[in-house]
Amino acid sequence: MRTFALFLVCALISGTRASAEVKTMTLRQAIELAMQQNPEVMLARLDQEKARLQAVIAHDPFVPKVFAGSGAAYPFGFPANIEGEAPSLVNVKTQMAIFNRPQSLQVAQEKEHMRGAEMDVSKRQDEVAYRVASLFVDAEQAARSLEAVQNEIANLKRVHDLADARVQEGRELSIIAKRAALDIRRAQNQIDSLSLNLDNAETSLAMALGMGPDDRVRAAQEEPLTLAVPASEDATIAQAIQDSRDIKRLESDIQAKMLQVREYRAERLPKVNLIAQYELFAHYYYQNYYANFQSNSGQLGASIELPLLVGHSAKAYMTQAEDDIAKLRIQVNRTRAQITADLRRAYQDVKRAEDLREYAREDLDLAREQLSIDLAQNDEGRLPMAAVEQARAVEQEKWLAYYDAQHTAEIARLNLLHQAGTLMAALK
Repeated sequence: MRTFALFLVCALISGTRASAEVKTMTLRQAIELAMQQNPEVMLARLDQEKARLQAVIAHDPFVPKVFAGSGAAYPFGFPANIEGEAPSLVNVKTQMAIFNRPQSLQVAQEKEHMRGAEMDVSKRQDEVAYRVASLFVDAEQAARSLEAVQNEIANLKRVHDLADARVQEGRELSIIAKRAALDIRRAQNQIDSLSLNLDNAETSLAMALGMGPDDRVRAAQEEPLTLAVPASEDATIAQAIQDSRDIKRLESDIQAKMLQVREYRAERLPKVNLIAQYELFAHYYYQNYYANFQSNSGQLGASIELPLLVGHSAKAYMTQAEDDIAKLRIQVNRTRAQITADLRRAYQDVKRAEDLREYAREDLDLAREQLSIDLAQNDEGRLPMAAVEQARAVEQEKWLAYYDAQHTAEIARLNLLHQAGTLMAALK
């Protein structure tokens, strides 16, 4: 843990001093980096370490402790105790709980909390992986769409030049050139908007990776993300409920509360502590008052504490803990229902998104086929070049629509796998 804390400090210092930069990463590289230095993951790990140390603190009464010191004093009159202790040259004491049922149950509670903190780390890692993957897909889609619009505006400019030439020759109305100029303005507005979206996506991705607010992470050009969606909806729901970290966290909280109830009940049990002590007395301090004197003195035994009246607070605390258990069980049932509803909705979103992507693909294929026909007719002299360039611009618009549909489908698949709790495994 010391190594992790040192890494945290170094990461924060380097983050404040490093200049802004643009890094190009693959999706797997981005997720690996996020698992190392995402602030939310790092905070969850610190909470996990805190829970582990809390378990160590709770177990501390069962660990023997040894104290050494001196209580020497100048004698005057009859030997007397000072602060309950006889004056001695050297004294050594030890203490340790031998039997303390409430404290033992508290140790069990802290261990359960430690297990829950571990689940919180895993849950936070899943959430960060989903966010990083979504932002990565956003950056990819923005870059591809920007490229498509840039290609489109090049075609639109050629259309405008051809239309303007025909207007100058008196072969077209001026409104044709005005419409072509308006199409260029529309495409330029799209470029500005997509450029801003790309900057925001790359900046948000850098922030999710624990980098500075001025840094940017560029998505490396890869094949489109292919994530296999489980075929059986009911089996996926059943497995998601079984593996849900939210449910396991709530069940861990229930176990901790049940241990707390047992702890309050155990307040009526006796407690046994180890007692051991050694003292070395000075001869001059006692020689005038005791006929028999021994310099070395030691005691070894146990103290037993029997609770006779413990009051009403233990019973009140126990009732509160039982109420908390009832609330947690309601939350477990509600979480199961929420997982089922979210996964059913996620499957519907995936199907709808894939249908839209298929339609966009067919529409794109039709535009490309039409462009091929227009090119052939232009070669034969039956179609002007302006019409061909217009067909190219239409094709680029269809590419843009296809990228949007593909992006929607990828996000839907990511969400489904995230809801099912299998996203991390699918991305490896």
